[in-house]
Amino acid sequence: MPEPRSIAPATGRLGILTPGLGAVASTFIAGVLAARSAGATPIGSLTQMAHIRLGDREEGRNPLIKDFVPLASLDDLVFGAWDPISANALDAARTAGVLDDRDLAPISGELEGILAMDAVFDQSWVSRLEGTRVKSAPSKMELAEQLMADIERFASENGCDRLVMVWCASTEAYRDLTEVHATIESFEEGLRRSDEMISPSQIYAYAAIMSGVPFANGAPNRSCDPPCMVALAEREGVPVMGKDFKTGQTLMKTILAPGLKARMLGLRGWYSTNILGNRDGEVLDDPENFRSKEVSKLGVIETILEPETYPELYSNVDHVVRINYYPPRGDNKEGWDNIDIFGWMGYPMQIKVNFLCRDSILAAPLVLDLALLLDLAARAGEGGVQEWLSFYFKAPMPKDAALEAEHDLFIQQIKLKNTLREWMGEEPVTHSEA
Repeated sequence: MPEPRSIAPATGRLGILTPGLGAVASTFIAGVLAARSAGATPIGSLTQMAHIRLGDREEGRNPLIKDFVPLASLDDLVFGAWDPISANALDAARTAGVLDDRDLAPISGELEGILAMDAVFDQSWVSRLEGTRVKSAPSKMELAEQLMADIERFASENGCDRLVMVWCASTEAYRDLTEVHATIESFEEGLRRSDEMISPSQIYAYAAIMSGVPFANGAPNRSCDPPCMVALAEREGVPVMGKDFKTGQTLMKTILAPGLKARMLGLRGWYSTNILGNRDGEVLDDPENFRSKEVSKLGVIETILEPETYPELYSNVDHVVRINYYPPRGDNKEGWDNIDIFGWMGYPMQIKVNFLCRDSILAAPLVLDLALLLDLAARAGEGGVQEWLSFYFKAPMPKDAALEAEHDLFIQQIKLKNTLREWMGEEPVTHSEA
């Protein structure tokens, strides 16, 4: 049996800070409050609902994950956020329109009491939004220092013993990394001279890591994956992970593509299109911002199918992704997939998927899980990239930048559960025996 990891107990209050208090963050907070006050079932959350098998099947040990590893309790969570538009979580939830009034009314007082702090915001990175509640400072380094002051003040005012930060704000414009992102020193110098290639999400990631706060990136932004940020997280011993919550259409791809590969069925093309009308859809209507999302979506299929290993099946795949802003749809996204496959003797077949999903309903439990599991990692003495949390992301960060990330949802799930088993002194489950 492996030696169990020494993990500090989850005593006291855990503050969950979200840059962005829009549809995802307000839905996440409302769901936790409803679970606490009315016993609402946290559907979609592995940490709250999933079981984990221990040992051989004949042993019959199959506890809930939350009963197996020392996670923070929902009763001990405290919420804070920054947002350039919404004043509080209730305003944000009503504006987003994800949840019905009947669900918001019983918790409206608590939601209204969660006030948004002024945000670090730069319209050049999200051209379709206008921020009105925005920080100002002579340099980006001073903006980072303001965020660090916010973090310290929030922890003090709310009696938090620990904090985590999960990016829930909009997708930023796609821009390549430059020399400013190469090292910690070059990044900090860039902050001091307000380098235009340093994005708001990178400022948040820097402030979190320098404050000892684990950071997860729920958007396709290059926030915690540049070399400077990975090095900083390793130096400071702070867990980080990203990027882009795995919801909606990409979730379906990471479920279907492994099935095609498992049966050695060929793929000619995969055409995906989406319509959505929330703030995310408005932001992605700009080509620069859509490019960030497109990059995170396009890498999934190729990585899963391994065309270099299976050229007869996957070397010539046309993979197309489209996102269209359609205001009447609101947060209720509709994704269409046309999948052209082929089988025995090359005969063609098709799969059609029409997924009418609710983006924020799918994303909210991911915020909860990531917050609780990153807090667990910090208490276990982990720092740097937490690749075992790839399960939650469209474009997960590999621990070794020279290697490809794993995208197969089922392999990711095995890795996540085996990590928890090993930390708790249990043998990994390989399903090769009993």
